[in-house]
This record gives sequence, structure tokens and C-alpha cells, in this order.
Amino acid sequence: MSKIVAIVGRPNVGKSTLFNRLVESRDAIVDEVSGVTRDRNYGKANWNGIDFSVIDTGGYVENSDDIFEEEINKQVLLAIEEADAIIFLTDVTCGIHELDQSVASMLRRINKKVFLVVNKVDNNERLIDATEFYSLGLGDYFPVSSISGSGTGDLLDAVVRVLPDEKPEEETDIPRVAIVGRPNVGKSSLVNSLLGEERNIVTPLAGTTRDSIYTRYNKYNHDFLLVDTAGLRKKAKVSEDIEFYSVMRAVRTIENSDVCLLLIDATRGIEAQDINILSLIQKNGKGLIILVNKWDLVEKDSKTTLRFEEEIRNKTAPFTDYHILFISAINKQRIHNILELVEKVHSNRTRKIPTPKLNEVMLEIIKAYPPPSLKGKYIRIKYVTQLPTHTPSFAFFCNLPQYVREPYRRYLENRMRERFEFTGVPIKIFFRKK
Repeated sequence: MSKIVAIVGRPNVGKSTLFNRLVESRDAIVDEVSGVTRDRNYGKANWNGIDFSVIDTGGYVENSDDIFEEEINKQVLLAIEEADAIIFLTDVTCGIHELDQSVASMLRRINKKVFLVVNKVDNNERLIDATEFYSLGLGDYFPVSSISGSGTGDLLDAVVRVLPDEKPEEETDIPRVAIVGRPNVGKSSLVNSLLGEERNIVTPLAGTTRDSIYTRYNKYNHDFLLVDTAGLRKKAKVSEDIEFYSVMRAVRTIENSDVCLLLIDATRGIEAQDINILSLIQKNGKGLIILVNKWDLVEKDSKTTLRFEEEIRNKTAPFTDYHILFISAINKQRIHNILELVEKVHSNRTRKIPTPKLNEVMLEIIKAYPPPSLKGKYIRIKYVTQLPTHTPSFAFFCNLPQYVREPYRRYLENRMRERFEFTGVPIKIFFRKK
């Protein structure tokens, strides 16, 4: 089950710093959307063995306070609808701002757990100043310093206690397929073209999480579930004129799927937001098929397809082992090829390689090109096994796992992809002490 924690609050209170602290990273995926200046970050976090997604709803920079407040309210409404828990971040150095009061007023009326967090509390004097935030009417607060990490442990202890419990997923061989991509790229058109007019073969099924909807596709000898895709569920009441609406939905949709169909607009090429979504798919270990939609609108010569493919793979490197299909959702051009690719990628994602076969192949490769020595010490890899995880993960047991560097990890991954069929699937490789 996917779990989402949203960080909300006005700009410049330290949301991005807290975000980086929670996901233990400084290179969070950043999505810049034209029209409204903001950074929107989303990433994976783990605390006490519990995984969850963290979303920084970002800040806005506008001249008009009215627009300013309106946009923040949109974000809070979205967080209220989609998140399982909400962190409301404020700044002790500024005291209570009128925008804080506006957001607090909304949060007091909701039926979800809100954690009031007072940031930049890094000395005793500020600890005393933080008491004024009781007046926001949200109960106890958590004094933290996002930069130093002070207080974040107590906050995370409280957050993970209110997240929904893991429910065992029903074992099924039917792949769950998500159609994702930027707004206006043709997601709804693809859904409608796939489902077609024969609505009787489509049966809505309740999802395993509180807000996912699966629609079963069962024809032409193909059987899979479309997950929470555009056009398959009621539009939210929140205004959707800005792209931020799709972010939380994308996170939850990807997390609840097995294979993701990433749509790219052929008339615009692959853009930063496409790469961000691909990174999210990769981080979650989901199968990937890239669909270049609106291909009928592109002027083509004999090398257009090759150039397009090369550009996409160059921008997504080092992960380049996936299928790219050029389609027109409206004209139904090549959309039935998607069905076969979904089955292939799902099969690759669930592939289990017998340990004897894995060692026979990989130990020969390692023997031919062993890991480079470091500080005069030689790394000896003795044994390889596939881990019992939902996505392909492999443990290489060796004497000095801490000395194996990223280039060699990528070398092993590339050799595995050559010898075994893992197209469209991220691979995780771990080095462990023998």
C-alpha cells in the first residue's frame, strides 16, 4: 500500500530542507512548471522500517498576496485529498504569518492527522518563542531544525504511527498497468482507445488502497488491470488549471502499479517532467514502456524514429534498456502492440533466475573482469543470488563490499541485461559481506 506524507506551508519556511532531510538526499527530483514559479519535490523515505513517499508541495513567488494565498490554498486542498498525513511547516524566526493562519484555518476542519512543525528552532531562546504557535489551534507542535536534523526523529516517530497499516496484496498474475505522463499528452485518449466501444468487457474492480480504482481489460487474449488512470475516476473538486494537481496522483498511481506506460508528446519531445516521472518509476522498481504519442502529427523521414529514440535514451542514461513505441492514441496506431509489450515487461519484472545458473554466468564474467582494487586491496566476489523481492534484486557476496564503486555496479548490471531478459525493468544490485 502506498503511503503519502505531504509537507505544506508558505514559502521560505524550509520545506525543501526538511524534505531533503526526510528522504536523506540532496538530489531530490525537482519538477519546474512554467506559469507559476516553484520547485516541487517528491521522494521515498524510510523510518523504522516503514516506507512512505514525501511530497514537498512547494512555494509560490507572486506579487499579489491574493494570488499567493489562493495558490497555497490549492496545494493544501490537494494535500488534504491525497495525503495520509500532513506536515504543516512554520518558521519560528518570523512568528505566525497571516498565511500560516489561513492554512491553519483550513487544516483545523479536516479529518486527517496534521503535524504542526515549527522550524529553525536551534537554541533555547527559539524554543521559548515557538510556544506562540499553540495559538494556531492545531494542538502540540514539533520544534525542529531541518538543517541540523534536531527534533526530526521525534516527528518521524509520530508520523509513521498514523500511516495506514500494510495490507497483504492479493496474489495475482494479472499485471497492474498505469498510464502516466504530463498533462495533455493523451492519457485519456489512450485509455478510451484501449477500452474501445465494447464496454461490456470492462469491469470496475475495487482497489487495494483507499482511493485506487482498477479497470479490467480482458480481450484479444490479454488480461490486465488499468490503474487509477486519467478519465477512469471522478475529477477532484480542486481546480485543475495548474499541473501540480497531477503530482500526488502520479506518485500513488505509480506505486500501485506493476508496469507504467509513460506517454511522451511527439510534438514536444522528451522534457524535464517526463524524465522526472521516469525517475519516479525507476525508484519504485516498476516496469517501464515509453509511448511516444501523437506520432501522426510529426513530419518524418527515414531517420526520424532513430533520432527520437537516441534522444530519449541519451536523456535517461544510464537506464536505457526499455521499449519505445511510437503511437497515435486517437488514430489507434500501433496501440495493440502495447498489449504484448505489457506482458513481456511484466514477465521480465517477475523473472526468477536459478542460483546455480546465475553463479555460472556471472562468476565467469567477474573472473574475466574483476572489480578494480582500491588502496591496494583486492575485492573478491564469491557468490551471487537473487533476493526474494517484488522487483529483480541481486546480492553479490564479497570480502570488501564497501570498496565496490558505482561504475563496476553498472558494469555488472549491463552484463546481466545482456545474458538475461530484463528489458523495461530497473535492477537493484547489492554488495554484501561474505
